[in-house]
Formats: sequence, C-alpha cells, structure tokens
Amino acid sequence: MTEAFDAVDLIVAKRDRRELTTAEIDWLVDAFTRGYVADEQMSAWAMAVLLNGMTRSEIRDLTLAMIASGERMNFDRLSKRTADKHSTGGVGDKITLPLAPLVAAFGVAVPQLSGRGLGHTGGTLDKLESIPGWRADVAPDAMLAQLEDVGAVICAAGAGLAPADKRLYALRDTTGTVEAIPLIASSIMSKKIAEGTSALVLDVKFGEGAFMKDLDRARELARTMVDLGRDAGVATSALLTDMSIPLGLTIGNALEVREAVEVLAGGGPADVVELTVELARAMVASVGMADADPAAALADGRAMDVWRRMISAQGGDPDAPLPTGRETHVVTADASGILTEQHALPFGIAAWRLGAGRARQQDPVSAGAGIELHAKPGDAVTEGQPLFTLHTDEESRLPRALEALEGAWSIGDTAPAARPLIADRIS
Repeated sequence: MTEAFDAVDLIVAKRDRRELTTAEIDWLVDAFTRGYVADEQMSAWAMAVLLNGMTRSEIRDLTLAMIASGERMNFDRLSKRTADKHSTGGVGDKITLPLAPLVAAFGVAVPQLSGRGLGHTGGTLDKLESIPGWRADVAPDAMLAQLEDVGAVICAAGAGLAPADKRLYALRDTTGTVEAIPLIASSIMSKKIAEGTSALVLDVKFGEGAFMKDLDRARELARTMVDLGRDAGVATSALLTDMSIPLGLTIGNALEVREAVEVLAGGGPADVVELTVELARAMVASVGMADADPAAALADGRAMDVWRRMISAQGGDPDAPLPTGRETHVVTADASGILTEQHALPFGIAAWRLGAGRARQQDPVSAGAGIELHAKPGDAVTEGQPLFTLHTDEESRLPRALEALEGAWSIGDTAPAARPLIADRIS
C-alpha cells in the first residue's frame, strides 16, 4: 500500500523543532507497530524528541496513538468506582503493597497493574512473588471477579495494552533516550489510560534514588502526566516525593513484603506509613470520598483483612513464612554520633548486586536478598552499633555490594536538616 508519510520527513521535522500533526503521529506509531518504520528510524526520532521536546498536543496525540495500538480494558461492569496509583520507582518503594488493600477497604476497586524491577529500582511483582503460591498472572474475567469481591488486584499487565509503547521503550532503553519527558509521560499514561481506571494518583519521585534527580524536572513530568490524564477524562493528580534516602527500613523483595505487612498491622516505619496514608487519601478523594480516614483503616485492621483476601485470591498463603537470604553481613558504625547521610542510589545498587534486582528483564531475582536498615538519618548511633544488614543467597555477592556502599553514609555531630517527604502536590 502507499504510505501516507515518510519516516525521514518526520525525523527531520522534530530535528528542526516543527510540531507534528495528529495524522503524522498516528501514522508514525502505526507504521512502527507494523514494522514499516525501522528501529533505527524510530530511535532517531526519539533522540530528536529528547533534544527538542514536544508540545502538549503532540504528547496527547502520541499517547492516544500508543493506546490505539492495542486493547483497552473496561470496568463498567463493576458496581464500584475504580482508582489506581502509579509510582515512578525508587529504593525501598513498597507502597503499592499496603496501599491497594487500604484503598479497597473503603469500597473502591483498585486494579493495580504492576511491573518487575530493573536495575536499582525494585518491582512490585517480584516482591509479591516471594509469597509462596502467589501468582502475578490474572485472566481478565478473574480480575473483574476479584475486584468485585475483594476490591483489589495487583497483577501483571497483559501484552495487549499499548504494544507500541513496549517496542518504543525497548529502543529508548538502548539508545540513551529514556530521559525524554514527553516519552516518559506518554509511556506511563498510555498504559494507565488503556487500563480503564476512572481515577489515577501519581507518585512522582525525585532525588538521588529516583529516575528524575531534579525536583523541577520531576514537577514538569508530573504536570505533563496530569494534563494527559485530564485530557483523556481520567481524574488525575500527583504527589512529588523525596527519594534522596531509602524509603522505609528494607530494600529487597521478601524484606519489603514483611515491612508492608507491619504497616497493615498498624506499625511500620513512619515514612512508609505517611506516604501510604497520603496516597490513599488522594485516591479515595478522587472518587468522591474526601472525608474517608485511611489511617483509621490501618489501625482497626480493615486493610489487613483485604490484604489477606487479596493474597489468597491469587493463590498465595498470607501466613506462610517468607524466604530469607542464606548469608548475612552486618555493617556497624565506626564512630559514635548522628547518622547524617544515607544515600539512596548506592543502597539500591547494593541490593541489586546482592540478588534482589536484575540487570536484564529475563534475569531471575532472589526473594530473600536485600538490605535491612537499622538506623535512618538523624538517629543517634554508637560505635559498633549495627547500621544495616546485607542479605544474600550467595556469599560471593557481598564484596561488590559492599563496594557500592563505600561513602554511602556518614556519621557526624549535627543532625541533618529535616526534609519533607512530600514536596509538592499537583491536583
């Protein structure tokens, strides 16, 4: 057939900062999905976008074209309103685990389509798969039934959602164009809009351990995604949260599940509880329940009840012992004073090297590997006191993990200035 446009013309257009039309973007995504536009041509176009950006209408058109490349989910058969959350990822970010059952405790359906970890950021599915018997794959009809009955599902997204984005992301990951804000925004939002939820809350992280290091760029990304959601008729808001230090006291799959259960039981680290509750408030408010009190649902056990039912519905045993690493190594304080620094990125890399993460998507992960923190910045420590414990299944992994942690923390005389966990809200 005769093609409506030429890929080289569209590459040159973005190189020269010309705004593409809706028809041009629709053709580009469709032709790329069909294989007519070659990988190297799409990579060149993505680099032009990284360097020159896109207008709001171009980003909207790209997102809609990504959605049109595949299937769309529909939750109209449910008797409940739906709300979802997306995090841009960080170190120790296990918030989805307590958040989904907490929001479901208020009668909201939470269809949480999650992914796996890559590099220093952990994946929700990897964490939950440390629970014996738990299954990530849930058929569409079974998902609807579980949402109606239990209220929450955390599962893998089907291959039919925005397949064009999956192909483009694979190219971006190998061509240095992952950081392009228009492409990040359209990638995330094409899948979330195709998912069919009526409300979405975004946890956009910034800081050393986050994908976006700079607060202003994280704010730009958040605003872009909120605009995309609103343009598509999805009630969308965002929280910008600090990922300069690890979130909570655990990094790694089974370790983070254990901590999530502690939060559901009414305990857990203060920062994990704070972010879980604030995201829950935003989610229930987005479906018209602004007076709901998520903190109370953690305290009285309602969220824990939903968690147990959710895990059981997907084949997991909520009472089964969680895996543990076969080897441990404790790092102690070399002086007395105040823990002043605890850099998130080195801790994420160290947990990855211990076996908690993967370098390639097909690599296996160790359920018991990771890091357990015994102190956070601002805490007083004494010489010889344990600062953190490394967990791994292979002793040979310890030296490289310890190498990643050199200079990752410091002890001084003065407590660091307090930093708010939530830096901004876009709603």
